[in-house]
Amino acid sequence: MQRRNKLISKLWEQEQLIKAKLENTTFTVKKHKTVKDIEGNQRRIEVNKRLKPWWFQDVDGQLCFTVRYGTKVLEIQPGKSTISVKDFVDLLNTLGMIKDAVANGNLDTAIDQASGALKANFKK
Repeated sequence: MQRRNKLISKLWEQEQLIKAKLENTTFTVKKHKTVKDIEGNQRRIEVNKRLKPWWFQDVDGQLCFTVRYGTKVLEIQPGKSTISVKDFVDLLNTLGMIKDAVANGNLDTAIDQASGALKANFKK
């Protein structure tokens, strides 16, 4: 359930990026960071989180979207990791369907595989 919620929150961020692109505005997420000053005192500051879009445009002009869990790309269907749509409105609708699929548990096996691959990297 925690993995689903993590992926749903990342998909929400991508949804907000797409909405901001459609409205020609910017979207930022704040995160807290602990820094030390010269005297060694720690304090928390708020900084902008760097968000990378999960979509790109292919040679034909279509938008391609990949779903990521950490640094790993999830397979939506066996052998397929990208979704192609014609514009950002379709991408927004498709993103809603992906969020529903994640909430229903349809991508649990793909999330488990990506999580296992991420854990394997930490054991090295």
